[in-house]
Amino acid sequence: MRERWPLTLRGTGAVVLAIIALVVAQQAAIPELLYFGVLMLALVLVAAVSAVVGRASGEIVRTVSPEAPEVGGLAEVHLSARLSTPLPTLPGRWSDTLPAGLEGVAEGAFPAAASTLRRSGAPVRLRYEVRGSVRGTATVGPLRVSTTDPFGLIRRRFRVGQATEVTVAPTIVDLAPLPSSPGEAGGTRQSSALQLGQGADNLIARPYAPGDSMRRIHWRATAHRDTLMVRQEEQESSPAATVVFDRSLSRWSPAAAESPGRDRAFETAVSACVSVVARLVHEGYTVDVIDSDGGVLGDPVDGGEDAEARALAASFATLRARTDTPARRVVPASAAAMLGPVVVVTGRLEHDDLLALRAAAPRSALAVLLTVADDDGARDLRSVTGWHATALAPGGDIARAWDDATKPEDARVGG
Repeated sequence: MRERWPLTLRGTGAVVLAIIALVVAQQAAIPELLYFGVLMLALVLVAAVSAVVGRASGEIVRTVSPEAPEVGGLAEVHLSARLSTPLPTLPGRWSDTLPAGLEGVAEGAFPAAASTLRRSGAPVRLRYEVRGSVRGTATVGPLRVSTTDPFGLIRRRFRVGQATEVTVAPTIVDLAPLPSSPGEAGGTRQSSALQLGQGADNLIARPYAPGDSMRRIHWRATAHRDTLMVRQEEQESSPAATVVFDRSLSRWSPAAAESPGRDRAFETAVSACVSVVARLVHEGYTVDVIDSDGGVLGDPVDGGEDAEARALAASFATLRARTDTPARRVVPASAAAMLGPVVVVTGRLEHDDLLALRAAAPRSALAVLLTVADDDGARDLRSVTGWHATALAPGGDIARAWDDATKPEDARVGG
């Protein structure tokens, strides 16, 4: 009711006093009270006209840092509002409209504003913090300002600027490093091919240094550069890893296909997927992220590019489950030929899925299977599927599940 009532406490009091003065002046025949009542009503009327005629407008620049906050992460929202008002305004209140995916207190005191008829007003800078609560995209704003006329009798409410779209990314959990042994890690992270005597494609020439063998002299480069050059083998490496995210609707609840944040198990799986990508990229792998049907879910992320890994996570803000394909695969058919690490994130598994996983066990020494479901916790997935596998409950500890899946078998037994 208070928000709809156009008068402030002072304005309400002025109207009440005017009515009382008019009633008493009529009953007691006091002309002075009559003049006073009419003056008060005229003052309120002038204030109302000024509020209508002198409507304020403005522009706003809203920035969110970081641009794509994670679920559970904090972000700062900075606003720079520049008002345009023909009449000065008294101090008031401001509030920014927050979507369902963000939580925070987006309101505060708004300073007085001078008239901008002759000169532009200084920008008003505001700030507040929000926390990501639901993965997805939503709009923040518009900014709402509530102030009063110069007499403080009439409330003036107006919007400033437009809304800003904000992306809430899935949470990236810090996972443990991969096993230190190249064999345990899947072979290609530290693999190299030193191809001696295989031609010049894999060789580079460098200047001769004392102690170099004369048999390594690169005669062609020596003749070309007119200085003694020797052969040096160029180490070839092709670190590659693949993360498979199974979005088949049969693995999740129907809510997973409706909108982000509806299925807790699916949200845990999305967070696990981007966390694994971030870990592999940090380890130096170039990571491909694909669906279980072989469809690409994002551009490959180069090794060491942590910022690109976070950008990929932001692109997963609107990711949803899809209808099943006729093949209903858990992993693509090409997974069996992959030498680098292969990580599969999926949901509920049926008996036929377990048999297919065992038949499709890839050649990689690091083939990890993470299942996110309530009913898989008691299964010994590692022995059934032949993968480095573990079950993860919806909303469970992703870091612990990763550690359990990647640790060597003897460490699991010993633990």
